[in-house]
Amino acid sequence: MILAKIKGIILAIQFTITVSITIVAMYIFKNHVHKIIKIWMKIQINILRIKIETIGKKDETCDLILINHKSLLDIIIVEHLHNRHIAWVAKKEISNLFLFGHVIKASNMISVNRQNKSGLMSLLKDAKDRLDKKRPIAMFPEGTRSYNNKLLPFKAGAKILANKYELKVQPVIILNTQNIINSKTLEVRSGIVKIIYLESFKASKKTKWFEEMETNMNKIYDDEIKIYDT
Repeated sequence: MILAKIKGIILAIQFTITVSITIVAMYIFKNHVHKIIKIWMKIQINILRIKIETIGKKDETCDLILINHKSLLDIIIVEHLHNRHIAWVAKKEISNLFLFGHVIKASNMISVNRQNKSGLMSLLKDAKDRLDKKRPIAMFPEGTRSYNNKLLPFKAGAKILANKYELKVQPVIILNTQNIINSKTLEVRSGIVKIIYLESFKASKKTKWFEEMETNMNKIYDDEIKIYDT
């Protein structure tokens, strides 16, 4: 416990320093933002000494990646494994943060004001812009992190976005990230992250793909949680 706390403090300091450098680099070298992000992600994977176990096939032709959310490490893992320049959807509160908000701004991610009725319209507009630039969208359908061994109910934003533009979707399940980086308790440990790529599909208003996906992701997660202590 004490060692995990010490590692957490060291990681927080390291994050602050390296993220600051990364932000400056992204603003200066605007044409190389994706390369800069990939370098930072690789550094974090190496520092944390994370082992990654993958199940299923990653589909990089997808327009929308939907992932369960437990830890900051979820983003690091997905970015590290994916070769395309992902546009993450983040809540407005994050983009307003003093330092880390610039990660969203400098990399031209998508910021959504969930308290504003125009937030959905803004999401659809910004997502279309990123898709036109050949950037896949990544979202956490739960809307925020869950801190127990269950997935939170999925929000409708991802469903509306996918149906609007008839996007190709790939659901992804990540396990054990909260055990490795727990920002709530500020504890860091080494470990194995398991990432499960589910079959990709084309979203359609005529089907109940979203509800079926939520049920399927919950079932798989519940089965896996018995093996992976998250």
